[in-house]
Amino acid sequence: MKINELILYTTSLEEQKAFYTETLGLPLLETSSTTFKVAAGYSLLIFKLRDYATPYHIAFNIPSYLDPEALAWLRKRTPVLKYQGKGLVDFVNWNARSIYFYDADQNIIELIARKNLGIQSLDTFDHHAFLSISEVGMAVNDIETTYRQLQKLSDFAIFDGSFDQFCAVGDEQGLFILINKHRKDWFPTGDKAFSSDFEIEFQNHGRLLEFTFREGEIKVTVES
Repeated sequence: MKINELILYTTSLEEQKAFYTETLGLPLLETSSTTFKVAAGYSLLIFKLRDYATPYHIAFNIPSYLDPEALAWLRKRTPVLKYQGKGLVDFVNWNARSIYFYDADQNIIELIARKNLGIQSLDTFDHHAFLSISEVGMAVNDIETTYRQLQKLSDFAIFDGSFDQFCAVGDEQGLFILINKHRKDWFPTGDKAFSSDFEIEFQNHGRLLEFTFREGEIKVTVES
């Protein structure tokens, strides 16, 4: 699965634009009084101004072996969220290491180096190492119901987890992180999980798909 475009909502458009373009250095592609668009590798991230918005969790894939350099680079720009006192979180079962931080809206942002992908790179880390959006968090009332809704769109494998509290759906290029918001909060901070609205365009098994996630439900907009 590859995420082409993700639309999130914000009440702090200018602060978010400054964070993504100045703090992280992502290229600004479009901007107006109500929206802006940045590039993260082949993925496009769009923020739209709205009167009300709740926090998100998203992740970016980075080169497989640049996690220490990514940590050093990020620490110069924004505070890193630690887990058990460490800035690099080792996911042994996923053969990956992650770094977490907040953006200007207190969204939990993750940089993840997936060793299984074997993505080589230069020895330095900068905004070019944001390769793609690879995870979108979806806090729902019932994981199995949401998984069945996804299955109506396309064939999705369960990458990890179960229908109880946590289920990662997709593959290492793109995952929907489904959590039961009544049983689990967001890792690594324990922040309350909200069913935050978003819009997404992605490819799965060669098909271009879109849906809107609104009030905890998947609304299909385009399928081709």
